[in-house]
Amino acid sequence: MRTALVIGTGLIGTSAALALSSRGVVVHLADHDPEQARTASALGAGTDEAPEGPVDLAIIAAPPAYVAGVLADAMRRGVARGYLDVASVKGGPRRELEALGLDLASYIGSHPMSGREKSGPLAATGDLFEGRPWVLTPTRDTDTEVLNLALELVSHCRAVPVVMDADAHDRAVALVSHMPHLVSSMVAARLENAEEAAVRLCGQGIRDVTRIAASDPGMWIDILSANPGPVADLLTDVAADLEETVQALRSLQSSDEAKRREGVSGVEDVLRRGNAGQVRVPGKHGSAPLVYEVVAVLIDDQPGQLARIFADAGRAGVNIEDVRIEHATGQQAGLVQLMVEPKAAAVLSASLRERGWAIRQ
Repeated sequence: MRTALVIGTGLIGTSAALALSSRGVVVHLADHDPEQARTASALGAGTDEAPEGPVDLAIIAAPPAYVAGVLADAMRRGVARGYLDVASVKGGPRRELEALGLDLASYIGSHPMSGREKSGPLAATGDLFEGRPWVLTPTRDTDTEVLNLALELVSHCRAVPVVMDADAHDRAVALVSHMPHLVSSMVAARLENAEEAAVRLCGQGIRDVTRIAASDPGMWIDILSANPGPVADLLTDVAADLEETVQALRSLQSSDEAKRREGVSGVEDVLRRGNAGQVRVPGKHGSAPLVYEVVAVLIDDQPGQLARIFADAGRAGVNIEDVRIEHATGQQAGLVQLMVEPKAAAVLSASLRERGWAIRQ
């Protein structure tokens, strides 16, 4: 691939353009808002000047509701040899294109499984997709050259290609992305009118659960409008679990011992099923999840503290597998949780203590 046209210079489109530009591809940028395209260009994502002729690949990064229309316009104008979209739903746009009577040999649907709570070109980064799954949904009609161009794009973005059926993809993202976002928003909504004293007690758990609720509602209306059925089906199952859990908790309030036992059983059931589901979430680099030991280090909220911890861990010969930071309420301090392999925990703890770090047991 030598040339590309990115139509839609939001987070995903600009991030893809940055990755392609950094690898020598000449990228042209277009957007319904010319100012946004100019911003992406200023960031080094490419040029906002129109290409003089057909490019190798046109990447459509428009909201799902507009993908089919933008694609149809680009295909009729013959702006590229191959066409690809990056919308978070796949079945609907393809059916719309088929209904328009377009030849879809030059088109392939795709969805990079990566993003951020922030949107727009200023939130974009060239490494947004690195190590992340990038779903491709070719059909028997997809031209081999177009599939190869898509694979080249994924390679340039250092993502991991995953081939799926379009409708299977939509059911999958409803489960792992769309439904969880709504549940996160519902939990976060409980905080809107909560007492300030209660909100001040928020810790890492509530931050983890509500993090994605900070995303742009307008963007999510577009996404959910394109995949409502599978999301509604999943929420129906969640609602049934919620109802059963509410009943179990009410039973725990009873003075009747038999009802209390029923309540314990009901709550335990949902917690155990949660355990069973959570262990299926892929671990580091998409491999089977591993159990890490946590080494908790107390730090002051000052510049250079994290760099010092990582440097000291390196001197101890220990690889940090993951890290979390929990900030102390009302204090300029925090707790850094370093996740390491169990056999390395004692070595790291001892080494950090020798270097003056306070380890919490």
